[in-house]
Amino acid sequence: MARLFITSREIDFISDITKELIKDVVGSRIFYYSVSETKSHVHDLYLEAPEKVFEHPLEIESLVEYEPETVKTDVFGTEMTYDIKVWIHERDMIDREIQLSQGDFFSYGDVFFEVVKMTTLDNNYGQIEHLLGYELYGRQARQTQFTSRVFGPTHELYADADAVQETFVQQRGFPNNKLGETGDVRTLQKKQILDAPISGPKETSPRGSETAGSAFYSDGD
Repeated sequence: MARLFITSREIDFISDITKELIKDVVGSRIFYYSVSETKSHVHDLYLEAPEKVFEHPLEIESLVEYEPETVKTDVFGTEMTYDIKVWIHERDMIDREIQLSQGDFFSYGDVFFEVVKMTTLDNNYGQIEHLLGYELYGRQARQTQFTSRVFGPTHELYADADAVQETFVQQRGFPNNKLGETGDVRTLQKKQILDAPISGPKETSPRGSETAGSAFYSDGD
């Protein structure tokens, strides 16, 4: 598509619509652990870090394809492993100053994954400077590789307080919602082309509902 018809305003619009889908509709997320290059000791000869130190986990909204476990049986018994694909919006990573790298780790549910492959998705209508995002391929990490606190939601069988997510709050370009700081930026709002939504971030939650279990509310209700 020619740059005559796809201008910076269309690129911003595509970016904002993608963020709206991921952050305000789908609501799935991972917790991302990046390797600290400054805190990890690198071997002088092999230029590798035998013991990696990780930064604090970052909550990243994303699209997730959770694949069924792979079962392998050998002389030592049965082993189940998980693989996963995660799609992350590039403009969101730029706005939040997050750098993704192969070899980092992330959690989804109660399973930890290593980023074994990271690929760049297509660009916006042939404009190489505007990428759509990244696709992360995660493979389940062994406990000897990585272990950390588990963040919910995980599974409804567990009795933890956050095992089941009962409340989902939108972001809609606001720097904060009722859950705290969002880091969300909608470019058309930032450039004052569009006004921020009057109703603010809305939520689905059991608040005010005794029978349905969940309902859709405005933040001001």
